[in-house]
Amino acid sequence: MAKQLNTSVSVISRYERDEMTPSVDTAKRLAALLNTTVGYLLGENDNADMFKNPEMLRRFKDILSFPKDKQEHILFAIDSMIKATKLENI
Repeated sequence: MAKQLNTSVSVISRYERDEMTPSVDTAKRLAALLNTTVGYLLGENDNADMFKNPEMLRRFKDILSFPKDKQEHILFAIDSMIKATKLENI
């Protein structure tokens, strides 16, 4: 990500820890890289804190690193477990 934004890993890390705020242009490029909106990155969403959990974020990054067919299998399994858990709580 740092290479794609033409910056350093330490700067990205500072963004992640809310120690530094990216410029508007950088925020636009970051949103495009993450396939989201600048508004979402700014917290204009009820679920804005969802990806601040480092363990969840690590898991999603791991899934994204796998081949597409493996991603689909993992997401199918996750969806099945979510559905089953929701049904248990009815």
